[in-house]
Amino acid sequence: MNLLALDTSTEWMSVAVQRRGVTVPWQVNAAGGAQSSTHLIPEIQRLLAQAELRFEQLDVIAFGAGPGAFTGLRTACAVAQGLAFGASIPVLPVDTLLAVAEQARWQLQSTGPLAVTALLDARMDELYAAHYFYESGLWRQIKGCSLIKPEALEWDGNCLLAGNVFATYANRLPPAGQLQLTALPTAAAQLRLAPALLAAGGAVPAAQALPHYIRDKVAQTTLERQALKDATTP
Repeated sequence: MNLLALDTSTEWMSVAVQRRGVTVPWQVNAAGGAQSSTHLIPEIQRLLAQAELRFEQLDVIAFGAGPGAFTGLRTACAVAQGLAFGASIPVLPVDTLLAVAEQARWQLQSTGPLAVTALLDARMDELYAAHYFYESGLWRQIKGCSLIKPEALEWDGNCLLAGNVFATYANRLPPAGQLQLTALPTAAAQLRLAPALLAAGGAVPAAQALPHYIRDKVAQTTLERQALKDATTP
């Protein structure tokens, strides 16, 4: 299939394009955050030009639906929705934590059974966490996404911990050693996940390109920030 995938759910922006009959996708991973809103569409246009594809030739647009940074999720949803409307094609919302698990598997070059706890920094002193198991080419969710304090992470000592939280919460997470891997929800991971997600009926009309929010509250008050600072200051 001809696929476009994009993710702006973290501090990084990731875009990838797959063209039918070509094994290696065109992709870019660059600094995101506030820059995503201005750089995302130009990068999409650049990769499509490299792949010699027009928007109307795409079969579907995949995007990181969340959880993740609120502004980043809204950016990805808006861009995916607008492009899909214009090209009259569906969208494929992809769970960002599932994309983390898939990216970790890819980095490990693992083809056998693999248990992964995917973790993303939720800011405000919390993590997004979900548990997955990979076997026979397919991912299965064992435990859905939760919003937790780093100390509340349950780890059995066997599954891989993967995500972008280890530098920030190094002293508050289980000492996983070699079972710890930094990984992000890349657009290339979405491309690899797409066949199974599409086969399961995951594609939806462009109007349903909606973010997946776990947390309703997006900011702390001044008093809450001061209380957190006082609690963490020696």
